[in-house]
Amino acid sequence: MTDREEFLIWLQRDVVRAERAMFDGDAAPRRAIWAEDEPVTVLGAWRNVSNHAELVEAFDELSTSFSNCADYEFDLISFEVLGKMAYTVGYERVAASIDGEPRAFTLRATQVYRRGDDGWRVVHRHADRVG
Repeated sequence: MTDREEFLIWLQRDVVRAERAMFDGDAAPRRAIWAEDEPVTVLGAWRNVSNHAELVEAFDELSTSFSNCADYEFDLISFEVLGKMAYTVGYERVAASIDGEPRAFTLRATQVYRRGDDGWRVVHRHADRVG
């Protein structure tokens, strides 16, 4: 199996599962796919962070707004694996409740990943709402 194939399997299995859980109100799977060592950063649709402590706080706070994830789809546009680094670019299409109100929205998302001894981990996310 190539590095690209291995990365894509992890992405489609673990990252998609973690994002779906986040939009269902559970931040733990998303925190688990993120690197614990610095640097980690988020330029998010709702909040920005620049270190791991802020990341944990932001994910926990954000997850309390979401519930009832009816659908999550990651439309991967492009990705590359270069040694111990990788990136993805795509659209996240979400149907979930925000503060108890059903919503559907799309995020443009770019993420950067680093491979360590324990596998792939997210180290940067930039996302914003489409439209």
